Amino acid sequence: MKQLTRAEEEIMQILWELKEANVAAIIEEMPQPKPAYNTVSTIVRILENKGFVDHRKKGKGYLYFPQVEKETYTNQSMNKLIDGYFNGSFKSMVSFFMKNNKMDTKELEAILKEIDKKE
Repeated sequence: MKQLTRAEEEIMQILWELKEANVAAIIEEMPQPKPAYNTVSTIVRILENKGFVDHRKKGKGYLYFPQVEKETYTNQSMNKLIDGYFNGSFKSMVSFFMKNNKMDTKELEAILKEIDKKE
């Protein structure tokens, strides 16, 4: 799966939340300053070419919707992060966050409880 640019991820976050939207509705959800309609339309078409988005016709326009689930993309991105920066070691990643982000043991315990729930 391809990595997305920051602009592409921003639009995907909106589409994952809205489930389906036209370009105008996507722009409406974006922070100020709002990008130009053509800019967002171009990014949506790029996402479509990458296989992240598809569309259906509605009236004279199109509604766009995600083709890739948010969880699928998140898992792929996290695996790439762990592989690229932590040599594939989840332990190294957690250790990094503990040291560099002032994560306390209560937060780590909460994470471990979440992990236990999944198993």
